[in-house]
Amino acid sequence: MTTSIHTPHPVAGVHRAADHGFLHSVETGGAVDGPGMRFVFFMAGCLFRCLYCHNPDTWKLHNGRRVDVDAMLSELKPYVGFLKFAGGVTFSGGEPLMQATFVGRVMERIKADLDLHIALDTQGFLHASLDDAWFDPVDLVLLDIKHIDPVRYERLTAQPLQPTLDFAERLVQLGKPTWIRYVLVPGLTDDADDVAKMADFVSGLGKIVERVEVLPFHQMGASKWSELNMSYELTDTPTPTNEDTEAARDIFRSRGLFTA
Repeated sequence: MTTSIHTPHPVAGVHRAADHGFLHSVETGGAVDGPGMRFVFFMAGCLFRCLYCHNPDTWKLHNGRRVDVDAMLSELKPYVGFLKFAGGVTFSGGEPLMQATFVGRVMERIKADLDLHIALDTQGFLHASLDDAWFDPVDLVLLDIKHIDPVRYERLTAQPLQPTLDFAERLVQLGKPTWIRYVLVPGLTDDADDVAKMADFVSGLGKIVERVEVLPFHQMGASKWSELNMSYELTDTPTPTNEDTEAARDIFRSRGLFTA
């Protein structure tokens, strides 16, 4: 039976253990997950159910393989010499804050033992349970804000918007360099007025925002939904044209923001 992601269903809680976590997969040469070339840890588990998610196989926490801190560093160490001058390491998912205690421990070890640039790819929804010191090893936050309208945001993600906006404001207080990521989905996130409201919010965050990445929606994850026997609502949604993507970027640029 095909399941719907927006009907009531049990959701695994956050993983609080510090001595082990669940790793979905890694990418050794990520070119779109922060500056330079990145070693990307895709952590398992996510509370969001985004209609356009291209990694729905990462939603369940225990879909990943169990690892400890030493195992995570062992995965990374063969690439350290290259990463020191070419890029760094990125924690993505899923949602890495689902395993914040463990991820925090791993980041501390990476910074102390390997001294690599660390990026955190997150929607920030679970930030309120973390103290400021947790973010000390993080050199850059890739903050995914999926929509600026609360009703449409919840329709798109099955979660409320405000915690993510609160996290963005917290990053200002922390002075943490940030890249904003915005996926442009025809019919869902491409309305010019909505993009303008998003641009106004982002520009209000000030100098912490180093760039805005407007990412065109694609269908590369659609096959995973089928493999998981899940209902996929965006089968007929096209990839935005280059002109439409540039028009959205121009709105951000008009607020003095650097876009990519």
